[in-house]
Amino acid sequence: MALFIRLLILLWLVNLAPPFVAQIFESKWNSQVDGGYLLPDGRPMFGKNKTIRGVLAGIITGGLIGPALGFPLWLGLGAGFLSMLGDLLSSFLKRRLSFTSGDTVPGLDQIPEGLLPFISIAPYYSLSVGYVFLFGAVFGPGAYYGSIFLNRVLLRKPFESYPRRIRALTRFRELISCKITSSPFRQILNFEDAIYYHLFMKSVFKVLRIYQRGQENALVIEKREVSFHSSDLPPAFDGYTVLFISDLHLDGIAGLTDKVIQIIRQTPADLCILGGDFRMETYGPSEAALCQLRLVLPEIRAKDGILGVLGNHDCPEILDPLKKLGVAFLVNDSHAVERGGQCVWIVGTDDCHYFKAHDLESAFSGLPLQAFSVLVSHSNEIYKEALKYRPNLFLCGHTHGGQILIPPFGPIFTHSKAPRRFCQGKWDYEGMPGYTSAGAGVSGVPVRFNSKGEVTVVTLRRGRA
Repeated sequence: MALFIRLLILLWLVNLAPPFVAQIFESKWNSQVDGGYLLPDGRPMFGKNKTIRGVLAGIITGGLIGPALGFPLWLGLGAGFLSMLGDLLSSFLKRRLSFTSGDTVPGLDQIPEGLLPFISIAPYYSLSVGYVFLFGAVFGPGAYYGSIFLNRVLLRKPFESYPRRIRALTRFRELISCKITSSPFRQILNFEDAIYYHLFMKSVFKVLRIYQRGQENALVIEKREVSFHSSDLPPAFDGYTVLFISDLHLDGIAGLTDKVIQIIRQTPADLCILGGDFRMETYGPSEAALCQLRLVLPEIRAKDGILGVLGNHDCPEILDPLKKLGVAFLVNDSHAVERGGQCVWIVGTDDCHYFKAHDLESAFSGLPLQAFSVLVSHSNEIYKEALKYRPNLFLCGHTHGGQILIPPFGPIFTHSKAPRRFCQGKWDYEGMPGYTSAGAGVSGVPVRFNSKGEVTVVTLRRGRA
């Protein structure tokens, strides 16, 4: 039985390897095995989806996973090679039967790649014909339904206005965070939030009798005003103000919405930018956060409207409800703000922390040369990548300023791969100025210690920095 399970794992992973590397490398190194040539019947030998990269991925996976599962190296490599040979045979037969590349054909897709490896496996382990056919009966349905899940769920738009590029890893994370709502699966799949924060950390603060004080601290929000000078700023935008609000998490703690409203009522601005993370949890429904946002957004007074980006807590389904409330989202896109015939470009990226859906190349693609740009990303983690595009200012959030700080050591966690000097406030990276907001709300456990929430007013000034 143990051998049977090990063989299943080996060949399922070999079967998964080609589409997996296709998702990672996309169009890189995707030369077709058949070179794109057509046979006399007018059809390709294998089709565009059968690439040299995919074949090598299957063979290498066999060579890596085989020894890890206790198989000899030669057997793992041989199983990978023969499975890929079976996959090519399936494609050859499907093209002759007029199936198009990418069509899933039950049985024909699974039998050759599942059984051909037994040319080397069966003699080595003295396996009977019945054993091999039993293996095929189990391997086939698993590989078939895995293919269905990949092609019909992970590689398909979930709804018509879906804004992201279709990527299997991003879609899988969306399923975990946005679609799986039944217990206990959502708690298990979202362990950090559901178990670590809500059960363990919250209990620790209560045992220490500081939980209530931490919640009171979380409701202390201040308005912070910062200025950035640039000689490249168009003169018409000298003194231009941006109300930057990140990490609202309004459904995380009672009373937070009222605190935010008090500040924004007294803070008119030229433009408002929402920096992502609208709900408290990283999983489940967003309706509680939307209810609070419906109270906050009408209070914002910004002449040039409200722009927003998505954070690692945000499901793409939240876009349409917020658009109806007047928020224009920049999902790897840009927006030109005009004044007196001059422009400042606001460039917004998708989440780079959890969903890994950011695409700076697409976001900056519409900008003219020498354009003055303000890059908005939920997280500061892409600061190195952003430098290639030389934005005049980089606005971000996500870190909550650490949220829980222990003097003199600083934050316990920043939840960011960026150095701690990028954790809060003004920073500069090789001439690229940036600002990381401590966020209005709180994440994980609804407490703050030695930190304050903020609503930020950024003023652009013309002149030397």
